[in-house]
Amino acid sequence: QVQLVESGGGLVQAGGSLRLSCAASGRAFSSYSMGWFRQAPGKEREFVAAIRWLSSLSYSTSYTNSVKGRFTISRDNAKSTMYLQMNSLKPEDTAVYYCAAGRATQAEAVMTSYDYWGQGTQVTVSS
Repeated sequence: QVQLVESGGGLVQAGGSLRLSCAASGRAFSSYSMGWFRQAPGKEREFVAAIRWLSSLSYSTSYTNSVKGRFTISRDNAKSTMYLQMNSLKPEDTAVYYCAAGRATQAEAVMTSYDYWGQGTQVTVSS
């Protein structure tokens, strides 16, 4: 069982930055693929970024097109924490951001690839 807690959300002006954190409890964090999803009001939850487990201490990152070059996903296995550094934020990035963990090693953009979810953290970008 893995429990995930997001933090770091808030209100920021367009062009600003935020760093989200996802703290995980439970065992074997390093062997999980991790992802960030977001859900804007009235919209479906969508994939943002993932850091996918490939082999021991080897990972692959991926991003949805709209955040490439602006967002960076990373993880610190010693702290059992994943991060999402968000720069050059835009009003369309406003959403509740969720972190997720799973054992799948592919299809990282698909919600069903993940077994555990956090409660979400609100990110609001003002214009």
